[in-house]
Amino acid sequence: MTQSLLIKYAEIGIKGKNRYLFENALVKQAKIALKRVDGEFVVTKEAGRIYVTTESDCDMDEAIEALQYVFGIVGICPMMQIEDNGFEDLAKHVIKHIEDNYEDKNLTFKVAARRSRKNYPMDSMEINMEMGGVILDAFPEMKVDVHNPDIVINIEIRNKINIYSKIIPGPGGMPVGTAGNGMLLLSGGIDSPVAGYMVAKRGVHIDAVYFHAPPYTSERAKQKVVDLAKIISKYTGPMNLYVVNFTDIQMYIYDKCPHDELTIIMRRYMMRIAEYFANKEGSLGLITGESIGQVASQTMQSLAATNEVCTMPVFRPVIAFDKQEIVDISLKIGTYETSILPYEDCCTTFVAKHPVTKPNINIIKRSETHLEEEIDRMFKEAVETAELIEIRRD
Repeated sequence: MTQSLLIKYAEIGIKGKNRYLFENALVKQAKIALKRVDGEFVVTKEAGRIYVTTESDCDMDEAIEALQYVFGIVGICPMMQIEDNGFEDLAKHVIKHIEDNYEDKNLTFKVAARRSRKNYPMDSMEINMEMGGVILDAFPEMKVDVHNPDIVINIEIRNKINIYSKIIPGPGGMPVGTAGNGMLLLSGGIDSPVAGYMVAKRGVHIDAVYFHAPPYTSERAKQKVVDLAKIISKYTGPMNLYVVNFTDIQMYIYDKCPHDELTIIMRRYMMRIAEYFANKEGSLGLITGESIGQVASQTMQSLAATNEVCTMPVFRPVIAFDKQEIVDISLKIGTYETSILPYEDCCTTFVAKHPVTKPNINIIKRSETHLEEEIDRMFKEAVETAELIEIRRD
């Protein structure tokens, strides 16, 4: 008998002829996650199933916790895996499984057998009925309820026999790395870490760029963003974080452009710089935490004005979310408490008192001509002096 984990996935199962690519990616991500846990683990797959088994003394609770950060996993099942030594031996192990996992036996149950190996001498219905009788004999206080049971005893007849009754939720989605690369504009707020998490959940590997404005933004503000990147990297995997000194560009815009257009013009230069690093990293799109109407720079007209400078797609996964919906996700993924720390980023430091909410792109472009003397040099200096921080999972 081996103490193992059965890994359940969902969307991967409908991928047709490419399914093996997604299964292989999920196996790879599971192995990476388990490297953070003491002990030796083996991750294997067979038709429709992925298993985690141990080769040494391991903390299975820590292993389960690590796997709960792996996109593509919808369920983690602590499992007893046994050889096929006949129904009586199977029944003994099912009784042991119940004894080991449920101190209180005053429960309702049903048995759910699946027989993928058709040469087994009993069909699924016969296994369900016979095993149900064995369980009732062993634990008279338990009762059968096939519609709404407290526990479901799953028995899978495969090359070996899998027995499990608990399914611990995983994050769902698709394995990171199966959908290309994206560049996240990461601030110290609530929205952008959630946006990065959501896009990574669809299989995109993300890197990030942060705009720093010393001395107007402090080292604590920068550290806050680094901490946020570390939190989301638990889900997204390692990422490169580019810290761009944006002070000179911001001050130049402040001096040369109408103040009601400051936010839009600064955002346009942020998008240009982010796209520079996106191309450097081989990204296929930019990712932002913008939500329609949340602030002046996020009206439809403002978003159109910032999009206009980009040659690659801009993905905005929280575009139609209200603030509470975004907060709920940030609480779930553990970024909220860090995001609300009172260290301002460059966007909030230089916000105009009365920003334009319906910018005209032609007028914005005309205002940007006032920057022509120095902006190319400043852009070059900003990207060449950017600090690269390699973010790794803790």
